[in-house]
Amino acid sequence: MRRRDFSRFAGGAAAGWPLAVRAQQGERVRRVAVLIGEAEGEVSRSNLSAFRGGLEALGWVVNRNLRIEVRFGSGDVERMRASAAELVSLAPDVIVPNSAAATRSVQEYTSTIPIVFAAVGDPIANGIVKNVSHPEGNTTGYTGVYASIGGRWLQLLKEAVPRIQRVGVVYNAGAVPDDPSYGYFPSINEAAGALTVQAIRIGYRDAVDLVHAIDDFGAQPNGGLIVMPPAPIDPIREAIRRLAAQHRLPAIYQSREFAAEGGLMSYGVSGADIFRRAASYVDRVLRGAKVSDLPVENATRFELIVNLKTAKAIGLTIPESFLARADEVIE
Repeated sequence: MRRRDFSRFAGGAAAGWPLAVRAQQGERVRRVAVLIGEAEGEVSRSNLSAFRGGLEALGWVVNRNLRIEVRFGSGDVERMRASAAELVSLAPDVIVPNSAAATRSVQEYTSTIPIVFAAVGDPIANGIVKNVSHPEGNTTGYTGVYASIGGRWLQLLKEAVPRIQRVGVVYNAGAVPDDPSYGYFPSINEAAGALTVQAIRIGYRDAVDLVHAIDDFGAQPNGGLIVMPPAPIDPIREAIRRLAAQHRLPAIYQSREFAAEGGLMSYGVSGADIFRRAASYVDRVLRGAKVSDLPVENATRFELIVNLKTAKAIGLTIPESFLARADEVIE
């Protein structure tokens, strides 16, 4: 398995340097492990940079009193489990996973090392914690997307493109169970019934699966796409954008990065902001706080981003009333 150090992203120290080089006047070097559920890419680098910045603002500086170990799950459950086991074996002071699957993988291997997650969807529905006010065990954190947001994605897509009659729910079948009662599926199905839209699950394990599935889906008119978390790896993201453009399929994504890259629209919180906020809990744990005293914190501000250039490219005219509600319109 490839081992990666945070230095690759933000100028950290090489793994083999002696502690004397990385500390000042005998200051203790603390170790934080990060498990990213998806593959390394622009979004993960941005999130990790925000995380490091949040820690630095609180006095934790790589090379001085902090070392950060990073592993990637590449959207594959088994790889996430292996990466989680490896990180736990390093005995870090805190572990920071960034998805429900990554968090469950870490929980499988430790009940004692503090876990501070950075976004897991609905932490209760996803089985991460039982009590958000007083988390039991060793797990707490920040989250920005609840299971109910799936229905909101469909509502927004329908409002922006009223002609939509079918929506393809695109998800990584290697990371998300093919279970209609799991995660975002129930709220999407409920909204689909209310809006008289047919919801069709499009699971993929690789680019070949994805191309075949979206080609079949796009052959019929009046379709749209919801691209579900966890965030697809870069080649899959590029394939989704290309196929959406090819079949003129309006698509909605979970965060601004997708719209900035050429997706039609996004609704959600900033991953970088969630990581920056998670740094505050990591700081408190490193300074002796108990996980049970750190309630799960929720995002309170969601952003609607619309890429008008993409809308024009696929022949869409987004209603002015909808654009007026957007937090940002990319032209």
